[in-house]
Amino acid sequence: MNLATSTYRRIKQLISKKFLLIFSISSLFAGGLVWACSDYGFDYEYSSFSPEAFVAKDYTPFFYTEYISYYGGGWGSGYENNPSRYNDQVINDWYGYFDQKIEKPALEYLLFKASYNGIDSVYNNFKGKIKELPGLAPALGAVKLNKKKTSAFFDYLLLAKSCESFAATDVVYSWEPQPQPSLPGSAEVQLLDHFKKAKDPFIKQRLWFQLVRYYYFAEKSDSTQHTTVSKTLKTFDTFKSAFPHNMMYYRTLGYVAGWHYKHKNYALSNYLNSLCYDYSTEAKIPSEWSFHPQEEADWQKTLQLAKTSSEKATLWQMLGINYDPQRAVTEIVRLDPKSEKLDLLLARIINITEYQDDNYYQTEPDTAAKSTLKQNTTLVSSIALKNNTAKPYFWNLAAGYLNFIGGNYAASRTFYQAAKKQLPKGDKLVMAQYKILDWTLFVKELKKIDANAEIKMIEPLNWFSDLYQGKDTIASLRFNKALRESISDIAELYKKQGDVVKANAFKSYHEFYMNNQNIVQMIAFLQKPGKTAFEQTMLRYYPFEQHDLYYHQSLVQVYQDKIDAAITLMNKSKSSGYLMPSNPFNMRINDCHDCDHALKQPKELYALDVLKAMQKMEAEIKTGKNVYNNAFLLANAFYNITFYGNARTFFQTRIMNADGATPFDIPEVFKPMLLSAKIAERYYLLAASAANSKEQKARCIFMASKCERNESYNKGYINPDKKDMNYWNSDIEPVFFGGHFAALKNQYKDTRFYQEILKECGYFKSYNNKY
Repeated sequence: MNLATSTYRRIKQLISKKFLLIFSISSLFAGGLVWACSDYGFDYEYSSFSPEAFVAKDYTPFFYTEYISYYGGGWGSGYENNPSRYNDQVINDWYGYFDQKIEKPALEYLLFKASYNGIDSVYNNFKGKIKELPGLAPALGAVKLNKKKTSAFFDYLLLAKSCESFAATDVVYSWEPQPQPSLPGSAEVQLLDHFKKAKDPFIKQRLWFQLVRYYYFAEKSDSTQHTTVSKTLKTFDTFKSAFPHNMMYYRTLGYVAGWHYKHKNYALSNYLNSLCYDYSTEAKIPSEWSFHPQEEADWQKTLQLAKTSSEKATLWQMLGINYDPQRAVTEIVRLDPKSEKLDLLLARIINITEYQDDNYYQTEPDTAAKSTLKQNTTLVSSIALKNNTAKPYFWNLAAGYLNFIGGNYAASRTFYQAAKKQLPKGDKLVMAQYKILDWTLFVKELKKIDANAEIKMIEPLNWFSDLYQGKDTIASLRFNKALRESISDIAELYKKQGDVVKANAFKSYHEFYMNNQNIVQMIAFLQKPGKTAFEQTMLRYYPFEQHDLYYHQSLVQVYQDKIDAAITLMNKSKSSGYLMPSNPFNMRINDCHDCDHALKQPKELYALDVLKAMQKMEAEIKTGKNVYNNAFLLANAFYNITFYGNARTFFQTRIMNADGATPFDIPEVFKPMLLSAKIAERYYLLAASAANSKEQKARCIFMASKCERNESYNKGYINPDKKDMNYWNSDIEPVFFGGHFAALKNQYKDTRFYQEILKECGYFKSYNNKY
């Protein structure tokens, strides 16, 4: 009979919440308190090779990553800062101890969540000492538990819990020295007493672990221990043959390894850590983290301690993870070419080579990376050619891929063809990996794209598109880099062949959209009836639709002051454009977008509304009606739809791709259009010529000066390579102001507006004081 779920709930209710904390009995990593830390996220965009396809899951944490300690790690992962890595094993052990009569949730709560006082309360309830809690007796009494075992369990549990104060403390990251946990003086006496009296081998082994761990911490904090016989080693050695070599044994051995490392016996420490590492998945991370060969001499001593070829292979694998994978692979192949320890190292060699070849921050040719690529290609190719490994297809794919990275496409094709015959056909991930490598090689080998090539590309392009859109999912498959680079290569080929529409369908070039004829051709292609299968596939990669193109055409017309044509095209787009965050017909002395956006607008204005208003104003100007107001409002609008204005939303389309916070984020071909305020300046000057007063003229000339000032910045933004142009320049030299500031000072010094701009515009005030 199993303990019911309701029983678990009653146990949980019995324990006061104020005592709850998460802890793990015997929860420290083997080898001591050594936890990894990282605050970087994952980015595998440099990779087209998935180690999960070839390497056993146990080794997942050791797949190559550039910025974090463990693959899949980082904050909140189960790999780092994890005092609960052994919890499942501990629960399973106790579950077996009780002959599966206590459910695992109840054991988990007692073992890892209950406080010392809470455990004591449940124990007293079990013994019948708590009479005032009716109904709780069945919590552990409803099932036929062995009372002797249950009492031994609680006795041990209380003792183990008392050891948490020094053995399961959390890591505190601080520049300041942190106080070391203090060991209660009574702990040794209690542990020894319980250990001597324990008859049950299961309990006794755990008490042995607690004793070894206690002595490890005691001797770690005592600088005099090097002059005395180590109780850590003595306790371990005296009883190591009395217990099975199970998880508890290797966790205990981990503290012995830690003791030897502290006392600079690196050879033995590393050997013992390798035994722990090889025993179980749970022990791999702490054992690998504690593995630190210092120099060749102690490394050779470590190898001499290995009793079998398998132990030596484990040692070489651990060395290869962090130090020298090429040497490690060579040595393991010499020991046993079919060793599974090779798989992880080969995957790391590939992913490291990929990263070095595709390092985004590398601006100059990396001689070291080229040398490493050559060495790795030679090594892996030579092993693959022997065809005597456990996974020859893995080695052939790896050799082919390394040759591919190096540009040796003929050799790459030869290795891929060999691998194709060896692939495990039922393995979806492996087959997908082969498909990616074969596809990227196919694209690189293309010299020209003709009808036959297009037919061959239909299926893989649809497959990639399904993966990208989530219509097909293959766990762990790294396909983004291969997809991105291959469609870029295809686009470049089409470009060379003069087919700009197909080139742009695969990779949208900003330059394409500055040529209206290109857009006309693209619209015609989108409207083409009876598209071929390839053309339909190709359009899965094109991110825009007809209405996007019409809208872009409309914007281009606006920035040429062709408002009538712009409205016609915007109507074709079947869109009114974006909602303006503020009224673009308003203007202030100092640009303040946040101020404008915070103002409540009496009426919502969309892009099309703005254009229709501008159309009406221009029409009235042509007839000489209300020229000053119309020209001033038009100037405001043309200013505000530039980067400097309050209505950037107007041009922030997917085609423009100009959503950044600085002019440098605007694609180069669009900068002249989106940064120029020349049209606005022209209308401000028109308004000035039609002004009815000196105050109005002064306002218009000042607004024109803002346009003039921005043009001085644009020289740097549009030509960032000019060494003599400082685009952050706030000097008041005439070159940065042109003629409008001078006109203001010479002609409008007697206006009220002149005094306003002196108060609000620091640039003009500086100019006024200097000139």
